[in-house]
Amino acid sequence: MEHNNSWNYSAVANGSAKQPLLVLVGPTAVGKTKLSIELAKAWQAEIISGDSMQVYRGMDIGTAKIPVSERQGIPHHLIDICEPEQAYSAAEFQENAETAIQQIAAKGKLPFIVGGTGLYVESLCYRYQFAPLGSDECFRQEQEKYALSEGNEALHLRLAKIDPEAAQRLHPNDVRRVIRALEVYHLTGQTFTEQQKGQIKQSPYELCLIGLTMDRAELYRRIELRIDQMLEEGLVEEVQNILERHLPPSAVPMQALGYKEIAMYLRGECSYEAAVELLKRDTRRFAKRQLSWFRHMRDIHWIDMDQKFSNNLQLIHGIIAGKFKPYREYKS
Repeated sequence: MEHNNSWNYSAVANGSAKQPLLVLVGPTAVGKTKLSIELAKAWQAEIISGDSMQVYRGMDIGTAKIPVSERQGIPHHLIDICEPEQAYSAAEFQENAETAIQQIAAKGKLPFIVGGTGLYVESLCYRYQFAPLGSDECFRQEQEKYALSEGNEALHLRLAKIDPEAAQRLHPNDVRRVIRALEVYHLTGQTFTEQQKGQIKQSPYELCLIGLTMDRAELYRRIELRIDQMLEEGLVEEVQNILERHLPPSAVPMQALGYKEIAMYLRGECSYEAAVELLKRDTRRFAKRQLSWFRHMRDIHWIDMDQKFSNNLQLIHGIIAGKFKPYREYKS
């Protein structure tokens, strides 16, 4: 799609009270990356990753980062900004993404969030208030020891008893976030879900939300093909490099999808075949949870990716044009 007119996506320049923000969400392997590049080129956008794992350096294959050579000159923000030893939160993402939005808009470009981490994307779109709850290091250590001795499922069951909705969204292997949800209740007496529901979902942005969906069987087929490709590209070697950093069990890479399963194989806890099957199963379940999260977000224009790519692209162009008409500058 080519534009014969120019666009200025600065709210100030266009006399708008709200900054425009394009958002593309959907489950893993649904086709967000390819589509995002085409949209960014057409709409003079810069991409901000909405993925909680792509912030980490050295975690490239397992997080499906788009290589620089395939970005076609489109700037990508919030990729490779942390070391695996560091913890990175939704509150930090919100702050970093808001800064990136301001910087992109100052250039007259369109800020474009692309990702599948529901809490990150939703907290940014509606500017959730993250209360300074503090932390209880002794409590965290107790939960970590419990997970190590009794297993991740047992720890997850603790969360399910006090906050079943949060437990449904979090995988048992996501120990860090499970512990944080338990810690929120421990510190405040209020569940994480209750705190979320108390948020006022009024966006400070002029949002254009696009959600991608696909036939479940086809999505699962694509997930399995992607994992096979990751393995061919060197996922095992990437996980080995992470293991050689001797991170604690609670560190993000030790619990991240793709890294935890392969690490089990490398430590001799299961066969290669069992690790791959476990990874495929866990990724299918993760995609289901992603879709469930986004289905609860409002104002999303859903696009069926089983349809022809060019038709979907044209449909999305029409949605964006209808939303951002005030930002078009006609030139003779």
